[in-house]
Amino acid sequence: MTGQPLGFEKSIQELENKIAELKTIGQGSQMDLEEEVRKLQKKLKRLLRDTYSDLSPWQRVQVARHPMRPYTLEYVREMTTEFVELRGDRRFAEDKAIVAGLAKFEGRTVAIIGHQKGRSTKENIERNFGMPHPEGYRKALRVMKLAEKFGFPVLTFIDTPGAFPGIGAEERGQAEAIGYNLYEMSILKVPIVVSIVGEGGSGGALAISVGDRLLMQENAVYAVISPEGCASILWRDTKKAPLAAEAMRVTAHDLLRLGVIDEIVKEPLGGAHRDHKRAASILKRVIRRHLRELLKEDPGQLVVERREKWRAMGIFGE
Repeated sequence: MTGQPLGFEKSIQELENKIAELKTIGQGSQMDLEEEVRKLQKKLKRLLRDTYSDLSPWQRVQVARHPMRPYTLEYVREMTTEFVELRGDRRFAEDKAIVAGLAKFEGRTVAIIGHQKGRSTKENIERNFGMPHPEGYRKALRVMKLAEKFGFPVLTFIDTPGAFPGIGAEERGQAEAIGYNLYEMSILKVPIVVSIVGEGGSGGALAISVGDRLLMQENAVYAVISPEGCASILWRDTKKAPLAAEAMRVTAHDLLRLGVIDEIVKEPLGGAHRDHKRAASILKRVIRRHLRELLKEDPGQLVVERREKWRAMGIFGE
């Protein structure tokens, strides 16, 4: 499930191709190539470890955008059971850039909300490339309020370049929908666990990420604007996006140091796009641990701590 290799993955792909070729030759002949394959597999493992242990911020942006990276519905399928999707905002329309519904997580009913991109061009158009309209955020809020009514915890999955900036979206109140979600999530009386699993872009990500715990996969990114957008504003040159990614502190390690997120979630060797099941299994264990801790707290205290947590962000002393 790796798809096309990224620029820095070419040597990895060459080695993978050689391993695949030797396996094919071995199956179709009397030659015993198992020992050679094992040696190359060990070499591949070392290469993956060396490459992914020293990625630049821009390379992590590329991994976060990988077209074969698992999306919300893959995580839902691997981590939950009995998922029932709820559609529409009861005001205007259904927005497929956000999926929402109820599911069983470890036997407990939870509300699931997340951005959803597409794999093919057709599906990406249908999902609007994971960029929600106002009705997507209103649908998300509808499901959150339903969860609050019945005491269900909320799990959100963040993966969007940002909210859709089209004229129609602005006419229907994009900024208001995002702002209203921020307010309502800050006072929601149930636990909220947020997982940043790909791109966390601007208000489009923030609108469903005001939670008690913010988890972030090690190759995900989270920022107020894309590196390309930042570069076009500061230097009027999108080719300086790698420089912008460095300056913006978009990586999980940067954001943990800054106190924006609570924990970095490990990914399978070579990135989540190489092993969806393993990525989901690791993330599920971390979500389970945080959810158990939050469920022990009084709902009123949860709201107090959540508001204090978010109000403290951005305050620095010399």
